[in-house]
Amino acid sequence: MFIRNETFSSYIRNYPVVSGIVALTVSIHFLLILLPSGFIWRDLGVGYNAGIANGQYWRLVTPIFLHGSFFHLLFNMFALIIFAPALETMLGRFKFLLIYLIPGILANVVTFYLQDLYYLHVGASGSIFGLFGVFLFMYLYRNDLLDRQSAQTIFPIIVISLVMTFLGANINILAHLFGLAFGALLAPLFLRGSKPYYQKGSVNRTRKVYIDDDDVSFNPNRWKNNRRNKILKRIAIVVGAIILLAILYARFSATYY
Repeated sequence: MFIRNETFSSYIRNYPVVSGIVALTVSIHFLLILLPSGFIWRDLGVGYNAGIANGQYWRLVTPIFLHGSFFHLLFNMFALIIFAPALETMLGRFKFLLIYLIPGILANVVTFYLQDLYYLHVGASGSIFGLFGVFLFMYLYRNDLLDRQSAQTIFPIIVISLVMTFLGANINILAHLFGLAFGALLAPLFLRGSKPYYQKGSVNRTRKVYIDDDDVSFNPNRWKNNRRNKILKRIAIVVGAIILLAILYARFSATYY
């Protein structure tokens, strides 16, 4: 699911939305560096809370496509290239584009309300953490959409990413936490009707079904409601903890990026 063995051309053909987002983001980064007036356009796109307060609402969207440094860009685009293709295939192009943009925008809205008026931020991390939120929901609730290897891979990555959120410098912690939370909250709606990801060119394996002719049988749906309630409680606890951490950080933090 997260192992990329496509050629460059097949990757673009199979995942056009992911490819388009990466191409657009990278192009914007280098154009703003190369153009003589690039710094002016960059300043117009930065997430600047005072600007948003004055009606510059595009600043809730444009920071998703801007980055503070080459390594900031490289890290985010690498994460997008590795983890996003499976979701584009499972959700479809339009739904994937929405689940990429909406958590990032909502995370920027939260940043506007909870951070200082002169707070500045850029980066696609809120959107990428939104994708992680979808995977977190699948891990907790829709594990029928994740194979065992993918589940064992994605959960530690999410945990490590959350830990690094608090250890790194100049990170919009609110965007990371609320991007993850909004992605998890929107996941049930976007994953409705989705099927497990199968990489093109791979062999689809199906489980063998054994039928027992005995009269006594086990109905797996018997515990469905109880299991669903337990998982939903776990999701609520995780999302609630994320929101609580974000609010506490915004309340007691004295430094802003």
